[in-house]
Amino acid sequence: MIDTHAHLDALEDPAGAVARARAAGVDRIVAIGSGLASTHATLAIADGEAGVAVAAGVHPHQAADGEPLDHLLDERIVAVGEIGLDFFRDYAPRDEQRRVFTAQLELAAKYGKPVIVHSRAADDETAELLAGFGGAVALHCFSSPGLLPVALDRGYYVSFAGNVTYPKAAELRDAARAVPADRILVETDSPYLAPQPVRGKRNEPAYVVHTIASLAETRGEDPVELGRRIGENAAAAFGLT
Repeated sequence: MIDTHAHLDALEDPAGAVARARAAGVDRIVAIGSGLASTHATLAIADGEAGVAVAAGVHPHQAADGEPLDHLLDERIVAVGEIGLDFFRDYAPRDEQRRVFTAQLELAAKYGKPVIVHSRAADDETAELLAGFGGAVALHCFSSPGLLPVALDRGYYVSFAGNVTYPKAAELRDAARAVPADRILVETDSPYLAPQPVRGKRNEPAYVVHTIASLAETRGEDPVELGRRIGENAAAAFGLT
């Protein structure tokens, strides 16, 4: 199994979390670096842990912080992300979010890297800015049903986190049923959004098994087979070996 989105550098004991993930059957993790310092910390974690790949980007909340972008070209980085727009929190001016998102899309296109996209309360503009990007797109922590038609039409990967397991998340489960078998991904977004069976705990990669089980029930599939297929999808999306 794979956790396609975890902020390992935000965990108190990354090595312990990776070990617990392996014990739970999660043998691969895509760890996310948000900005320069976080990316350096995440690369250091990955260098010491087999099965940990790194994606890196400037989060929309950081768009006004003057974060550099050249570190995204490190050959160890498998994807540019998470990047995008967040008009719900608005922690950075929207013009800056658009500028930084566009610049990172251009870098990803130039160097042939997939992107991992954060979109919140910005469906239309996210779709518009992604329209010219020809590489692989993964919609991280999918929570925008309004983006689903665009994702299905353009062949984007759609990644579900622990919030799809919450009792009131019927709309997300409807979306999960609609995503094609070769485009579904799963993640923890550790340390956030622990799935329902461990809700209230600090999330970590081992808990992705609960989200896979919930998705399998939602889709009427075998959880082992779904976990295997998600691993194949992630390998295709991010060029993992």
